[in-house]
Amino acid sequence: YGGKIVKQMMENCEKHGFNNYTRYPVVFESAKNGYMIDVEGTKYLDFMAGIAVNSMGYDDEDFKNILKDQIGKIIHCSNIYYNAPMIRATELLSKATGFDKVFFCNSGAEANEGALKLARIFGKKSKNGATKIIAFANSFHGRTLGALSVTGQPKYREDFTPLIPDVFFAEYNNFDSVQKLIDDKVCGLIMEPIQGEGGVIPADVEFMKQIRELCTKENIMLIFDEVQTGIARSGKMFAFEHLGMRPDVLTLAKGLGGGVPIGAICADEKFARYFTPATHGTTFGGNPLATRAVEYVLSRISQKEFLENVKNSGEYFIEKFEILKQKHPMIKQIRGKGLLIGLVIDEKFSVADIVKKSFENHLLILSAGNNTLRFAPSLTITRDTIDKGLEILEKVLNSIEKA
Repeated sequence: YGGKIVKQMMENCEKHGFNNYTRYPVVFESAKNGYMIDVEGTKYLDFMAGIAVNSMGYDDEDFKNILKDQIGKIIHCSNIYYNAPMIRATELLSKATGFDKVFFCNSGAEANEGALKLARIFGKKSKNGATKIIAFANSFHGRTLGALSVTGQPKYREDFTPLIPDVFFAEYNNFDSVQKLIDDKVCGLIMEPIQGEGGVIPADVEFMKQIRELCTKENIMLIFDEVQTGIARSGKMFAFEHLGMRPDVLTLAKGLGGGVPIGAICADEKFARYFTPATHGTTFGGNPLATRAVEYVLSRISQKEFLENVKNSGEYFIEKFEILKQKHPMIKQIRGKGLLIGLVIDEKFSVADIVKKSFENHLLILSAGNNTLRFAPSLTITRDTIDKGLEILEKVLNSIEKA
């Protein structure tokens, strides 16, 4: 697959790089108009946006220009000093989320790692040394040891045990399973308002209200991992807005920088105050280039018209998927919000085969869980692009059903 240039470049990567990714046989070099373009000029329609990262798409010239402008000024500044873009981005993100305090880091895993540390220091100092964390089966919170410790999927964990202690798993959308784990040693509870990697599974509204009431009653830090669902992905600025409640701590990354690596922890003062000088830090977090990207992304997605477009695009996807579902009984369920959508596929068919055949037909999509196709395109995707992609997907489904 691919020509001589692609094959040679892939061989060089395999020779010198760690072999910890199962990559598709393509080498991308650029992107334009909703397409990823490889080194030989072949175009692939993109319905995954770097796994929900390239929120602004690939053609926002203003975004490119502000990054160029910042590169011309300064890229990095140590956190022993203030820097102007970081200050502006901190203020914007605090206003957007409604949380008192913001801490910038470099990734979603780092944001979750920091949130777990915050829960532990809160428990040690204000809950008589409480150290227990409640997480959920089927969840995904990252690859670092702490984030992995609260990831409820054995396939990611088993090679790295022992992980951090005092982590207990409840069943998602089952409040009784949470209550059974509660005692005075629990300092934090971490969860996704929509389980992404686990299969695009939204939380029930009543379940989440019960969780909020429980955490308030028991003085437990409630952490929402919105690394994938935040930054307008759900059709609202943050997925918790769909639930009529809010967490104590919010973690963000992916779309926050529009493709520039950055993560963030947002927290109310009640909990944020436990991070005092030297308790937590990062070399690159809050650097001027990444936070300049955050400034731009937040200024765009906070506009009413932008959010309305994400909502409308998500609804258009759902309408089209409902038509596909009628034609293809292999699609058992459609779930998700905004532009994070999952198609649950009959287990008689291989989701991996559908993703592979879509790639072979130049459509980039994702899987999630054991039997779900995941769609997380850029937030600026057009209806014309949606139509083109779904034409390819229908062709793929037809070929698999006939095989």
